[in-house]
Formats: sequence, structure tokens, C-alpha cells
Amino acid sequence: MTARKAAAFFDLDRTIIGGSSVFIFGMVAYKGGLVTKKELVKDAQNAVAFKFSGASDDKTDAVKDRILQAIKGVKVTTLTDMADEILPKLMHDVRREARGLIDLHTDAGRDTYIVSASPIEIVGTFAKEMGMTGGLGTVAEIRDGVYTGQLAQPFCYGEGKADALHRIADEMGYDLEASYAYTDSAGDLPMLDAVGHPVAVNPDNALETIAYHRGWPIVEFSRTKKKVIKRTTAATSAVALAGSAYALGWYWGRQS
Repeated sequence: MTARKAAAFFDLDRTIIGGSSVFIFGMVAYKGGLVTKKELVKDAQNAVAFKFSGASDDKTDAVKDRILQAIKGVKVTTLTDMADEILPKLMHDVRREARGLIDLHTDAGRDTYIVSASPIEIVGTFAKEMGMTGGLGTVAEIRDGVYTGQLAQPFCYGEGKADALHRIADEMGYDLEASYAYTDSAGDLPMLDAVGHPVAVNPDNALETIAYHRGWPIVEFSRTKKKVIKRTTAATSAVALAGSAYALGWYWGRQS
């Protein structure tokens, strides 16, 4: 029997990196004159709230609108040039446990992708720097080399992430039922539902509850608190991968 072609999809914020890529983007954008100091302070407050409680749909829509407004009328080359300053900051914040999980999938012959609401120009370049197959991010409309302030594709968050997975699966021939997805937020539930092997990583309270009731593996990347390893009812090979990740971080499944 021919093996099904599968991929592994990773959220960026609080999954691959410990913090908020949007805030890192905001810092560099502020230095480049694309956002004001007031907007930067608000982004900092939102980043702290996001780190401890996750993102809400309202906050995410606000960030989307802010990003689009910030780049409206800006040349594409301006944003791509900013990647040179953003990438080292992102690479510095990569969790080694996440790096290990990505490598496990690569070694198993699966393609790997970052799936993020952040701009595709940043996500795609960062994925390349990470040695991953590619990045799926928010695609802004461009006319004559300048951003219009509108979206060219659905916002890559919530249902938009699931849409992105289906598009790349159709393009590359992936079997999503044999594929994996990792994220920390209940807002990404459509992405988790789109694959056969969903895994909650550093989950917010809502996602933790959903994973508990559905028997999904939960991976906690934390050096500050120890988790008890328990057996899980999730009878998928994602458990084996999450178990391997225990040596990299802290894994715990939930008995329903």
C-alpha cells in the first residue's frame, strides 16, 4: 500500500516561538516609522495579555486592521527589507522543543509549514530560515508594487487557517487526514479540525478544555513548572511524537 503524503502544520506565536511575532513586527515597524509610539505601547500591552491568556477574535481583528493600515501605501520592498531585522529576533525566540518536533516530522518524511496570521512576507522568509517546507500567512493585496491596505486572500486566522491548509493540500497532494497540526489557541480550532492528528501546544484555557474532552495530545513547553505524565485516550501516532517531545519539553495527555 502506498503511504499517504502528509504534512505537519505549526502555528507561530506561543507554539514555535514563545511570544508574539506581531509585536516583534510592530517594534521594527515603529523604528521604520510605520506605526506610532502610542500604537506600539498598545501592541506591547496586547502582547503581554496574549502571552498569558491567548488571543480573542476581537483582538485579532484589531491587529489585522492595524497591520493592513500600517502597510497601506508602503512599497513591498520596504516590508521585505524589514525581514532582515525581524528574522534574527524570531530565531532567537524559537523554542528548542518546537525545533525538535519540526525535526521529528522532517526525519519522518513529512513536509513542514508555519501557519500564521502574520504577513506572508515574514512567515515565508522565516520558514525558509527554519529549513521548513514553506509558510502560510496573511496575504495583502499589492498593486504596482505597493500595498493597498486590503486582503488578497482570507485572513490567515480561524477559518482562514483551515482554508490555507486545504489550498496547500490541493496544490501539493497532501492527505490532511494523515497530517498533523500544532497550535496553542482555541481560535485555531478550524486548523486542528482540518487534520487527522491535532495537537494542543501550550494551550489556552479554552483549547485545553477542548483537547481534554476530545482526547487530543497536549504538549506543554515549560521549564518553570512540572507536569505529571498521564496516559491519553487519543489513539493516534501524534501521541508517539508528543511522547518523543517529552525529552525536549514536558508532555502530558489527559485521561477522559
